Amino acid sequence: MSIHAILPSVEYKMAQELSVVATFEVRRRSYLGSDGTALRELPSFATDRELLVSLYRAMVLARTFDLKAVSLQRTGRLGTYATSLGQEAVGVGIASAMQPNDVLLPSYRDNAALQWRGVKMDEILLYWGGDERGNLWSGPAHDFPFCIPVASQAPHAAGVAYAFKYRKQARVAVCIIGDGATSKGDLWEAMNFAGVWKLPLVFFVNNNQWAISVPLKTQTASQTLAQKAIAAGFSGEQVDGNDIIAVRAAAEAAIAAARVGDGPRLIEAVTYRLGDHTTADDASRYRPSQEVQERWKQEPIARLRAYLVAHMGWSKAQEEKVATECEEHVEGAIERYLAVGAAAPQTMFDHLYARLPAAYSGQRKEVEDRFRG
Repeated sequence: MSIHAILPSVEYKMAQELSVVATFEVRRRSYLGSDGTALRELPSFATDRELLVSLYRAMVLARTFDLKAVSLQRTGRLGTYATSLGQEAVGVGIASAMQPNDVLLPSYRDNAALQWRGVKMDEILLYWGGDERGNLWSGPAHDFPFCIPVASQAPHAAGVAYAFKYRKQARVAVCIIGDGATSKGDLWEAMNFAGVWKLPLVFFVNNNQWAISVPLKTQTASQTLAQKAIAAGFSGEQVDGNDIIAVRAAAEAAIAAARVGDGPRLIEAVTYRLGDHTTADDASRYRPSQEVQERWKQEPIARLRAYLVAHMGWSKAQEEKVATECEEHVEGAIERYLAVGAAAPQTMFDHLYARLPAAYSGQRKEVEDRFRG
């Protein structure tokens, strides 16, 4: 008898001898189909036409802004830039569920969330134009700045949430990361700490299927990214990231639970990156165009628009008005950004330390003297 014939019976016997000590499941949340059809009863906030229109407008504004920012980069008036094309529902859905005193810890792709939180577009452009004055924004001062190193804001989020718990404050830290961040040790350490201390922290994973040129299937063997929370001792939920109603509903539930002491959660928003990773990338080199074309059929703006037309009396005139207002808003922001004079060279020292060491003080004065004349 061959070894292959013996193995199945051995495995069966072992299964009979082992008992189940834990079981887990991951649930998925969705409300709108790709054509805008309601799949089930919607949450109560979705009956508020004014709110849905504001969510829609925020997504249109974010897309309009992204397209203009790319044009600025292509003409040498902006640095490397990451758009949220096709992912607008993630940032808007999350930010719209937060309270002003909560703390947002964004990645580099979360302009839509920052704009909802009050950050001006010209401030965002200033930052991506290489000027640190862009971080002195009009949004909440306690929100964290753009995070470029992948997943490095996750431990910061755990620290912020621990401070809230220590101070007995009813506040929540909200950390947005990409799917690639779930493969980084920073996130695992942050989740472990959050689970042990039952922190008021919500991790949102923007699963846009691509970590630069690495597809999700190559990056992880997990059936879902949401299940990665289970090992840290808290629940994970998957949500249709192209459904703004689903994203907001999931965000509301997770943030509310964290606020009352129920501990952390992880939400995986499944969406798709319709554009390049950044303006320094060319996704056509590694991604088939047919795949992208198919994903355009699921994008969030058209989906909510279809629902508004079918159920909220959304008209062509209203659509054109929103498009025009967003265009004018973005153009105004660009004008303000381009009108800002370049920062003096010596200001490169001003964001390093609260009190500049003597060695750097001398260098700062040398630069200042050199460029004064």
